[in-house]
Amino acid sequence: MSIEIPEGLTELLQSFTVEVLRKQPEDLLEFALQYFTQLKESQSQGATLSHGMDLPFRHSKGVNFADEPMQTDSENGDEEDDDEEEFVAPVISRFSRRASVCAEAFNPDEEDDDTEKRIINPKTDDQRQRLQEACKDILLFKSLDQEQMSQVLDAMFEKQVECGDHIIDQGDDGDNFYVIDRGTYDILVKIDGVEKCVGGYDNRGSFGELALMYNTPRAATIVATSAGAIWCLDRATFRRIIVKNNAKKRRMYENFIESLPFLKSLELSERLKVVDVIDTKNYSDGEQIIAQGDGADSFFIVESGEVKITMKTKSKADSEDNEAVEIARYSRGQYFGELALVTNKPRAASAYAVGNIKCLVMDVQAFERLLGPCMEIMKRNIANYEEQLVALFGTNMDITDPSS
Repeated sequence: MSIEIPEGLTELLQSFTVEVLRKQPEDLLEFALQYFTQLKESQSQGATLSHGMDLPFRHSKGVNFADEPMQTDSENGDEEDDDEEEFVAPVISRFSRRASVCAEAFNPDEEDDDTEKRIINPKTDDQRQRLQEACKDILLFKSLDQEQMSQVLDAMFEKQVECGDHIIDQGDDGDNFYVIDRGTYDILVKIDGVEKCVGGYDNRGSFGELALMYNTPRAATIVATSAGAIWCLDRATFRRIIVKNNAKKRRMYENFIESLPFLKSLELSERLKVVDVIDTKNYSDGEQIIAQGDGADSFFIVESGEVKITMKTKSKADSEDNEAVEIARYSRGQYFGELALVTNKPRAASAYAVGNIKCLVMDVQAFERLLGPCMEIMKRNIANYEEQLVALFGTNMDITDPSS
C-alpha cells in the first residue's frame, strides 16, 4: 500500500528542524509549541514572506579555501542575541523560493531533466583519466547508466587544495559533492562544543552528499591535512541525476533496512541515509566475499541467500595454518564484516557464498559516519563470537587477531 505524503509536509518539517538546529532550545516541546502556534497565527493573518523575515537558513557561503577566509556571522552582520531576539516563525509558502539553497524543495519523481541546463567543464585527457579513476569505486555512481555517468563526469571540475584548507564546515549549506583525487583529509565533528576528529580520507573517497540529499546543513568539517586535489560536482547536477537515481533505490530497500534489528537504535532519517549509500553485489555459489587476513574496506548485510563464515587457526607446534573451520552462517537480514571495521584490524575470518546470494555493501567511510549509534551493539557481539570460538576450538582466542 502506497502512502501519499501531504502537500507541504516536507517543507514544514524541514523549516522546523532547521530552526531547532539554529536555536538549540533546551525545551524542545515548548519550542515546538511556540513555533507552530506563531506559524498558524501568521498564516491566519494572511502574512507573506518579506525580505525582513528571519529565514530558516543563512545564505550559502560556498567552499572555504585558505586564500579567502570564511566570514563569521558577526562579520556578515547576522550576530544574534538569543536572550533578546523575539522568536519569529517563518511562513511556509510553496510559491516562494527561500534564500538558502538548503531550503530548496525537491521531488525526484517530478523533476524534469529537460528543465535543467547540462553543465560541461572542459578537461584535458589527463584530467579525464584521473577523474574516471577517482570515481570508479564511488558507491553513489554505481547504479548510474552510461549516459548519466557521462553527464556527471562532464559537470565535475577540479580544485587544488593546500594543507589546512577547509573544504566544508559543519553547519554550512551544501553547495558541492566532492570526490578525492589525491591528498589526505580529516573528518571533524563538534561534539558537546568540542571539535573531534572522527575519521579521515587517504587519497581516495568522497564526501558532502548528505547535505545535498536531505537539504540539511553540513554534518561535519573536512580539513585538508596535506596538499592535494578534489573533484567537485555542483548541487544542481547532483540533485538532478544522483538524488533522482537514489530515490528509486530507496523505494526498493527502505522497508528491508527498517526491518533490521541492529539498526533500531538509528532514527528513521538515519536509516534512510543508510539506504542511499549502500551498493548491491551478487555472488555465486562458493565465491569468496572476504578473505581472512585481508584489509577491511566494506561492511555487508545479507539481502538474500546464505553466507558461510570460516576461520583458520595456527597450530601451536608449527606455523602452518590448520584447515579452515566453519564458525557461523548468516541469512537474510544478518550482517558480517563489521569486526575488522570496529577494531581497525585485518579480517579475522573468511566469508563464502552458499548458493547464489545478494548482499548490501557499505564502504568504510559511510560505515564510520552513519553507523556510530550501532557501534555498541556490534562491540557487544564480539563477546558472542568469542564464546562460539571457545566452544569450537576449546581455548580462548582473540578474534581481533587473524593470526591467533
